[in-house]
Amino acid sequence: MNKVRLDKVRFLVVSFVLVASQGLSAQKDTTFVAKGNPIVKYKYTADPGAMVYDGRVYIYAGHDECPPPAEHYLLNEWCVFSSSDMKTWTEHPVPLKAKDFSWAKGEAWASQVIERDGKFYWYVTVEHKDIPGKSIGVAVSDSPLGPFADARGSALITNDMTVERTKIYWDDIDPTIFIDDDGQAYLYWGNTQCYYAKLKNNMIELDGPIVHVDLPRFTEAPWIHKRGDWYYLSYASEFPEKICYAMSRSITGPWEYKGILNEIAGNSNTNHQAIIEFKGDWYFIYHNGGINPTGGSYRRSVCIDRLYYNEDGTMKRIQMTTEGVQ
Repeated sequence: MNKVRLDKVRFLVVSFVLVASQGLSAQKDTTFVAKGNPIVKYKYTADPGAMVYDGRVYIYAGHDECPPPAEHYLLNEWCVFSSSDMKTWTEHPVPLKAKDFSWAKGEAWASQVIERDGKFYWYVTVEHKDIPGKSIGVAVSDSPLGPFADARGSALITNDMTVERTKIYWDDIDPTIFIDDDGQAYLYWGNTQCYYAKLKNNMIELDGPIVHVDLPRFTEAPWIHKRGDWYYLSYASEFPEKICYAMSRSITGPWEYKGILNEIAGNSNTNHQAIIEFKGDWYFIYHNGGINPTGGSYRRSVCIDRLYYNEDGTMKRIQMTTEGVQ
């Protein structure tokens, strides 16, 4: 068999395996060693949120299921992966689907999980059945692996709550959650507009007004983390998306823009980052369209690279690598 025919056969086999896997939900633990970036190569994963808990990293990601050559978002469920060393990973059974929220149509978009008082709260983006547009829901579990269940029976944020700033139907997406040193929880979210609100101690109700945050060239995907006395608000900017960031001495700002953290990720119009510290090192978790031959903006893949800081607290620009975490 000549080289051209062999390459074509390999292309078709890889395409078939990836397409066939898209409709399959994880039913049992599957352990694998990440061989560079992307870390998951047997299915498409997008919009990572990450949590460190009890000596493990948990990555919660949407499952991109759009079959090639179609080009549209198709996500029905979230996946969860965990690791104790950032190299050997276990995919656990699917812990949550968009339709687990009875008031939602579907669309399992970006999300984040956080632990408080022994419970795990999952803030997710879904499409509302009755109120036009995207909404943010909350699920809860006694375990980081689930199963998770709707914590409210209704959406926490709906599109009609933010019409003063924009009339689009997709500005209420990409929730990120942060619990400050005094115990106050804050929810940030948004597309084209960035918002935040305080949460009550029960983690499922707002505790005050929705506040607008003015950020240069903000598109979506806010993420809050803290190092020392500095708060960092990173976010996707423009389109195709870079990741930029701002810094503040307060969780509520004012925020000082610091520039680009990560350039456009390969072969994907969007990006969504999570930033964590684990066992003394910092990591930048994101997605690209890096799985050949069918990866792209609607078939994305989670990647991990290291993150470093300058002496003044600013972050060094991310070097995206194919090797990933070594």
